[in-house]
Amino acid sequence: QVQLVESGGGLVQAGGSLRLSCAASGFTFSTYAMGWFRQAPGKEREFVAGISASGRTTYYADSVKGRFTISRDSAKSTVYLQMNSLNPEDTAVYYCAAGTSNWGRPAAFDEYDNWGQGTQVTVSS
Repeated sequence: QVQLVESGGGLVQAGGSLRLSCAASGFTFSTYAMGWFRQAPGKEREFVAGISASGRTTYYADSVKGRFTISRDSAKSTVYLQMNSLNPEDTAVYYCAAGTSNWGRPAAFDEYDNWGQGTQVTVSS
């Protein structure tokens, strides 16, 4: 049974940083790409970042490029999202997701077939 459990969310002031973690279990973590998405109140879920199975290739939404960093630790079956220079527009529930076996379009929802329950990130101005 695949499980993805996010942690690390919270309340932070604008300009601050947070690191989200997503602990994976129930599948061979090292062979699957992973992604982070977010959903703000009243908005659709959007892509934030993706990382290949090897960790060598990463992808970012334009809105977070240069501020957020996705990484993975296969020994811990965990994917991370380091978020710096946060602003109120980053307020959302953040979800991690495991890629399908044919993952190739990092920003597409249908490239992911397992999702975590989400962790709230709130950035105050």
